[in-house]
Amino acid sequence: MSVAIKSTPGATSRRLLGKLAQGLLTLMLTLLGLLLITFLLSALSPVDRVLQIVGDHASAATYEQVKHQLGLDRSLPVQFWHYLERLAHGDLGIASATGAPVLQDLRHAFPATLELATLSLIIGATLGVLLGVLCARFVGSKLDVAVRLITLLGNSVPIFWLGLLLLLLFYAKLQWSAGPGRLDDIYQYSVEAKTGFALIDTWLSGDMGAVRNALAHLVLPVCLLAYYSLASITRLTRSACLSELNKEYVTLARAKGASEMRILFRHVLPNIGGTLLTVIALAYTSMLEGAVLTETVFSWPGIGRYLTTALFAGDTTAIMGGTLLIGVCFVIINNLTDLLVRLIDPRARLS
Repeated sequence: MSVAIKSTPGATSRRLLGKLAQGLLTLMLTLLGLLLITFLLSALSPVDRVLQIVGDHASAATYEQVKHQLGLDRSLPVQFWHYLERLAHGDLGIASATGAPVLQDLRHAFPATLELATLSLIIGATLGVLLGVLCARFVGSKLDVAVRLITLLGNSVPIFWLGLLLLLLFYAKLQWSAGPGRLDDIYQYSVEAKTGFALIDTWLSGDMGAVRNALAHLVLPVCLLAYYSLASITRLTRSACLSELNKEYVTLARAKGASEMRILFRHVLPNIGGTLLTVIALAYTSMLEGAVLTETVFSWPGIGRYLTTALFAGDTTAIMGGTLLIGVCFVIINNLTDLLVRLIDPRARLS
């Protein structure tokens, strides 16, 4: 005779606190590993940071003095410890390309990338899930074939080539869209950058012409990034829905007279919510770290363009700061996603 053992509320609370503590420890270790990797990449870089400051014609005494001031004449463990101390005070160094603190540059560049990626994700995820459900409902139909072809192209065509094509067609030829950049020159210097987000700043300025101009500049890059996120989200939603439609609870719902669309939206989507949330989060992080080509094509002053400029200038300090910011965003978003999956999916709580 088997005896069922019920967990007490105290035991459940202790288990949840244990998992939370384990998650926080994992997050801290991951961030520490990220800091170590970015530091080693900078330390082992062939670019001489001292020469970037003093120039090629500086004397040996000046070179050694600046090297000592930067702490580069010390051992790597000591340099790493001082690097952590500077990070604790918000000091990421001075970018040689701009002459400004890297933290200040990132504060100006990151909102542009965040605005672009967030709007693209909202559109791409919404349409991707909807199209994926419709393809699963009408599998094998003309709609299914057309959507699968479109998503296949989204996963195959280089993003920079499609971006240039969009600019050539809708900006240069048809003149239906605004050009590169976030705002036209007439608004660029008249709108105060209070938050760093073009839509919010133009709205706060009270100039509706500036708001419309900001929207016009967002259309092409947002549609481009949304298309690429839509492609992967649609394909995964379709395959996940088709896999769930063969399970017993769907057969039971059909036997009770539920329609196919009701089954998909009321029963299937909640069951694949954890998987969809993970894919959407990965799409978001890929936009934050992979919008380099899009920002370069559309002259978008975000993190991607900032890193590209720093890379061509050999500015290791700026590259290190931008890479660290993107890595921290990646780690935080992934950990938050794991937490949300555990909250919405009871099956994940058992693992």
